[in-house]
Amino acid sequence: MASREKDKPKYPLIKSFSFACQGILEALRTERNIQIHFVVMLVVVFFGWHYSLDGIEWLFILAAIAGTIALELVNSAIERVVDLVTDQIHPLAKQAKDIAAGAVFIYAIFSIIVGLIIFLPKMAIL
Repeated sequence: MASREKDKPKYPLIKSFSFACQGILEALRTERNIQIHFVVMLVVVFFGWHYSLDGIEWLFILAAIAGTIALELVNSAIERVVDLVTDQIHPLAKQAKDIAAGAVFIYAIFSIIVGLIIFLPKMAIL
């Protein structure tokens, strides 16, 4: 295993950031769920600005947004790796995909709850 590490090319830090940005853009271009999360993020940020969220509220909202999108990126990566490894329907492949999707689902529910806790009282003031 040490020889594998030695054989890997070393990239400058900026190049590593570039690879990460390419991955995010590829996911935005090809993954419906990430596109949905991105649109929801824009709506939530607009309402956060509209209702003048305080620092703590922004912290929770941004953690919910970042966590959901990050987990969706990991889920998409897992799906691609599974598809790369096998083109057959295999119970373990299905489980890997379903478990990763379950992680996104749980965090998305958490994010919705955070949003409701923060925004419902502000909307009731109208």
